Amino acid sequence: MACVDRNGLHSFALEDVAGEADLSRATIYRHFPGGRTQLINDTVTREVARFWGELADSVRSLEAIEDRLVVGLMEARRRINENDLLQRLLASEPDDFLPALSSSDELVRVAIVGYIKDLVARERLVDGVDLDLAAEYLTRMLLSHIGTAGRWDLADRDQVERLVRTQFLAGIIAR
Repeated sequence: MACVDRNGLHSFALEDVAGEADLSRATIYRHFPGGRTQLINDTVTREVARFWGELADSVRSLEAIEDRLVVGLMEARRRINENDLLQRLLASEPDDFLPALSSSDELVRVAIVGYIKDLVARERLVDGVDLDLAAEYLTRMLLSHIGTAGRWDLADRDQVERLVRTQFLAGIIAR
């Protein structure tokens, strides 16, 4: 991460990582036999996992699914907006960065579906709602809005509460 932060993804080389870690280049290649591509993909996957783990920790104390979704959406968007390295990579090197980011998409989706399913299972559902389908739907809504908020201001709690209540949970959670 320090090498990418300093030189960008395009100029990033395994020799830089070896020097930063005070290891030989051969050691880096033994640990990452796929070379530069594997190191980038593994690093992005680790950072994505860290992002979601920290996000889950930030909402863990909230009991209601609605509160977790509201605070989670707001916090995720804030963290993305305030991450200088992420913003630089998205703006200046999307062709190098986005493929590495998309390689972790399925892992993220599966993990979030499981997390959301556990939350939804605690709720009283609208008659006929399938738990698995509801968890999949809420995951896709969450990921979609974190990536592109559309007309919603994810820094405005009232708007996010309305979004979650009317677009995410309406038709799933019995009121």
